[in-house]
Amino acid sequence: MKNLINAAIILAIAVTFSFIYSCQAKEAKQERPNIVFIMSDDHAYQAISAYDDKLIETPNIDRIAGEGMLFTNASVTNSICAPSRATILTGKHTHIHGKVDNVFPFDTTNVTFPQILHENGYQTAMFGKLHFGNNPKGFDEFKILPGQGDYYNPRFITDKGDTTIMGYVTDIITDLTIDWFDNRREEDKPFMLFYLHKAPHREWFPAPRHYKEFTKRTFPEPETLFDDYEGRGTAAKEAEMNLLKHMTVSADNKIYPQLAKDLGIEEMSEWGFRVFKSKYNRFTEEQKKEWDAVYGPINEEFSELYPNMNDSAYMRWKYQRYMQDYLGCIAAVDENVGRVLDYLDENGLSENTIVVYTSDQGFYLGEHGWFDKRFIYEESFKTPLLIKWPEKVKPGSVTDEMVQNLDFAQTFLEAAGVEAPDDMQGESLMPLLTGQTDKWNRDAVYYHYYEYPGFHMVKRHYGIVTKDYKLAHFYYDIDEWELYDRKNDPMELNNVYNDPDYQDVVKEMTQKLKEIRKKYKDSKELDQHYIQKYKDRGLIKE
Repeated sequence: MKNLINAAIILAIAVTFSFIYSCQAKEAKQERPNIVFIMSDDHAYQAISAYDDKLIETPNIDRIAGEGMLFTNASVTNSICAPSRATILTGKHTHIHGKVDNVFPFDTTNVTFPQILHENGYQTAMFGKLHFGNNPKGFDEFKILPGQGDYYNPRFITDKGDTTIMGYVTDIITDLTIDWFDNRREEDKPFMLFYLHKAPHREWFPAPRHYKEFTKRTFPEPETLFDDYEGRGTAAKEAEMNLLKHMTVSADNKIYPQLAKDLGIEEMSEWGFRVFKSKYNRFTEEQKKEWDAVYGPINEEFSELYPNMNDSAYMRWKYQRYMQDYLGCIAAVDENVGRVLDYLDENGLSENTIVVYTSDQGFYLGEHGWFDKRFIYEESFKTPLLIKWPEKVKPGSVTDEMVQNLDFAQTFLEAAGVEAPDDMQGESLMPLLTGQTDKWNRDAVYYHYYEYPGFHMVKRHYGIVTKDYKLAHFYYDIDEWELYDRKNDPMELNNVYNDPDYQDVVKEMTQKLKEIRKKYKDSKELDQHYIQKYKDRGLIKE
């Protein structure tokens, strides 16, 4: 009997300690931060009022900066969608992970940081636009758009099969996110959520509530709208992303194809007409009725104005139409970011959650007469980045340190207390976020763009950027160097590479470029390797 009592006491003690240990372990797990990674597509930093309020107010996105940190020198390693996303996931430059452009497939043997977090106890989910691959690794659940996806009544790829959801894509992605929070989030695990918007990617179809408002607005023109590219090299002069010459009047500016043809407007190809028809035909009858009620009068007015427009007037008209739709798309993004931030606040999740807002790259909003991205030039190279983490990041803080999308993977892993793989090439942003700036020593970042010949015909180039200067080498079918003084020439109008007053800077930056190429394991041999891959695929005609 005595032995039975002793055994019972020992068992009770063991159960008690087991329970205490379990509770402590659970509490320790919960101490690891949650991560909400919000990324839109082609969202220019100029279109976030925390950076500049000339074009639009974005109060909800601004909340992240107000409660955390605004990065004014954040950039990408390669300003094009899929390569940027692959860099974010892997923490590696594009020449290392292999996704150098939107053409070649992603090497799925790459290890991504969501996989690592998942293996270390994080619940993971992804909703929205990934843009490459239909089965993202390391996620418990995903619903992603196929390729670019659609603004209206979009189709989603899921781990259980495809589905079409009626409505507007920005609202739907948020609905899916909040539904996951409500119904499938495991409270005993930290979570890592990818909340990824399609907007404001081309061809910029806003929601009715916003196109009814934004099509009535007029926006200030950038100083360089009519840039003639003097003082720059061949690449700027030959790129095909000029609003007047290359923006389609139908798909981009929403002029009905038949009207455009009746007016004798010649496009570079039938592409713009086909795209508009395919997007318009996704509308339900009710959606078409709403659309036509607003865009029909715009078409009628254009039919009267166009015959008397000179190039200057036509350029200005295209710019306004571009801004009305582009910024209308962003208005929906901002509203929906607010929905998610409110949910976190109202459900007690904000305190230990890192919230990031960024874009996969920058974008031209008429600067230099351009739309799109791809260049190492400022509006394309820089990207918005706002991060909040209560108790860790000082509210309203700002940094101008040189950071990149290359750094996200290691930042999240360090925040989660997980060691990053040795082959990741970024640097954790934790010293900047936590005010330990003395531990941050990067003074330059590296950039390399590959997709040429290709859409928009931006030539291959690589370069190095510091707070003060930017040096770029354009290669393959040309051999040209450009140097810009970022402080004294912020609009990058004057290439000073051959200016006698800058020869010491040229020498210093050229040496730094050689060193950074070596550091990140890029080389002339790799340049040729990727050129040869284009030749092998028939993308370059010899």
